[in-house]
Amino acid sequence: MTYHPHLQSWHMRVALLLTGQALSLVGSSIVQYAVFWYLVMQTDSGVTMTVAMLCACVPQAVLSLFGGAWADRWNKKALIVLPDALIAAVTVALSVSIARGAAGLALFFVALAIRSAGAGVQTPAVQSFIPQITPEEKLLRVNSINGTIQSVNMIAAPAIAAVLINIMPLWAILYVDVTTAVVGIAFVALIRVARGGGSGAAPAVSVFADMRTGLRYAWRYPRIRSALIAYVFVCFINIAPMNLTLILMNRGFGGQQLDLGFTVLSTAADKLAANEMAWSIGMVVGGALLAAFGARVFRNNMVLLACAFIGMGVCTAGLGLSPTLLVYLCIDFLVGLCTSLGSSPTFTLLQQESTPGMRGRVFGLLTTFSGFGTPLGMLVFGPLADVIDVRVIFVVGGVLTIPFGVWLLRVNRQWEAPCLGVAGDTRP
Repeated sequence: MTYHPHLQSWHMRVALLLTGQALSLVGSSIVQYAVFWYLVMQTDSGVTMTVAMLCACVPQAVLSLFGGAWADRWNKKALIVLPDALIAAVTVALSVSIARGAAGLALFFVALAIRSAGAGVQTPAVQSFIPQITPEEKLLRVNSINGTIQSVNMIAAPAIAAVLINIMPLWAILYVDVTTAVVGIAFVALIRVARGGGSGAAPAVSVFADMRTGLRYAWRYPRIRSALIAYVFVCFINIAPMNLTLILMNRGFGGQQLDLGFTVLSTAADKLAANEMAWSIGMVVGGALLAAFGARVFRNNMVLLACAFIGMGVCTAGLGLSPTLLVYLCIDFLVGLCTSLGSSPTFTLLQQESTPGMRGRVFGLLTTFSGFGTPLGMLVFGPLADVIDVRVIFVVGGVLTIPFGVWLLRVNRQWEAPCLGVAGDTRP
């Protein structure tokens, strides 16, 4: 990294970026929750939720394949600012249409797709911009702060969305995202960086060649191959049905009230917010437990991943069998906990088992599988939710998840490297 005395200190640049992105993220999350809850409460339709999830996920997954190459070739600040501006403009158009009573489902889907596409361009740009403005020895600290911001957003956004949707019309809530986007753009625009020459990055089309190379490499090593296969199937049969928790809450506990002491869950928005917050708090607690005790308790990341998958399966089935709202929220917390316990071991396992020159492509495969596995699962389970009891979907999805955890335990016993000091040597 080249330093220029006339530019801002790295502290200032990082503070501007993280503050701007934190505000933009919380605004986007609040609006995203509000839109999905509005669709659930208005339609109570699995097909509608499926189409909405596809629009919210697929464009980001597709554009993320190219976003990294674009970030290497083009101005990163522009790739951060322009998507925010586009998303703000689309959100204003949606708000005006809702206020006039002219917003049909098609307009909601288009707005979700454009917002998703913007995130697909912006996210890789932010991730590659951080090393550009941060000294290498400070990267871990900055990335940790950014991760903390993400965790806080997961808890705060649904709570704020629940309050707003109970007191404001949807068209007014949308301006929260517009406001935070404008502020985020202003913060990023204030960052001063040195002009640099071209990066010489490969054309975006080379992404497909990299994926083929990564796929061939991953297939040669049983532990990498098994982890990726299990991950994509769990996304399909477990993570995808979890997107139907909004419908499960709306249908299963619509007539129930829950007094938590500090608040009473009575409205549909209250319960949907509690659903998101229980899962998010579980994710945060799981991450904290891993950071504090994970390395000492679990020395084998595949074993931890397998146990997490088994736990996710049991808890997901428990959601479908929950007799009361309180039991449901407790199990939802455990689902978030198990999900968190499975995420970090997956990343660590792939880092340990892959050679440095192939890690990027292996993680590219992971991103692609997770990006497409969940929407494909929604194509199956979403329409089913309008035909059969949605609780059955959770029970079946949970039960089908458990064998993949058991399979990973068997793979670990069969292919565990006899020479533990050789990373990536998974051959017997």
